[in-house]
Amino acid sequence: MNKTELLTKLWEQYTEITPSAKKIQDLLKEKGEEIKNDHIAIRTFNDKRINIDVLERLFLDVGYEEKGEYIFESKKLFAKHYEHSTDKNAPRIFISELELEKCSIKLQATVKEILDNCDAATFNNPELVLSGAVWKTKSIAVYNLLLEESEYAAWMYVYGFRANHFTINVNALKNFNSLESLNAFLENSEWKLNSSGGKIKGTPEQLLEQSSTLADLHSVNFDEGAMQIPSCYYEFALRYPMPNGELYQGFIASSADKIFESTDVKLQNNL
Repeated sequence: MNKTELLTKLWEQYTEITPSAKKIQDLLKEKGEEIKNDHIAIRTFNDKRINIDVLERLFLDVGYEEKGEYIFESKKLFAKHYEHSTDKNAPRIFISELELEKCSIKLQATVKEILDNCDAATFNNPELVLSGAVWKTKSIAVYNLLLEESEYAAWMYVYGFRANHFTINVNALKNFNSLESLNAFLENSEWKLNSSGGKIKGTPEQLLEQSSTLADLHSVNFDEGAMQIPSCYYEFALRYPMPNGELYQGFIASSADKIFESTDVKLQNNL
């Protein structure tokens, strides 16, 4: 699999449960915009069978290189971001993992049981990052148990290995010279934005501003029946130049911390 095939498959999986992303793209294209991706985010647990070191392999194989590390203390997450070694237009890859040892014994035991019940060969699949929820069962009871402590863990249980979000490169847009103007356009078009920590996370001084939609609701077939669960969201990133004139390429942990909440059930319920 080459880079283009990998990114295309990630996008196809993403839009299958996030139809709003394609609708927003179409809306912007109607205004003459050409859409470029800033980054793609993926979630996992830090279990050695499926941690960042495992999921990064496919991206390394198609030319990506590790560029930065991030810690999200309140959400008990660790993350790395990657940039392509030769294609500067390729989207960055952002992979995060839940630090299980910082979670409750109950959550640790639940995740271990979920993974232990899978065929071990499942995790040796070189395309694991495209495999979705590979667990043998999908229980509302387990989902709710995880949700009590970690929305991130609950989302991972439902959706598994796939893109959690794609991100529009706002710098590449022609008709929007600020994130405020893009947000206003989206809200006027009746899209709901994540307001946790403010609709715009980050500042020009931090060299990165981000905003995002709230995740789509997707019908998930659990063992006990179907239930609507927040799926994925669309993010928007505006980068500012560093003193050397080049655009900042990394991420701001405090901003990403709030962007993560775009899939949070509580935000959906507050609408």
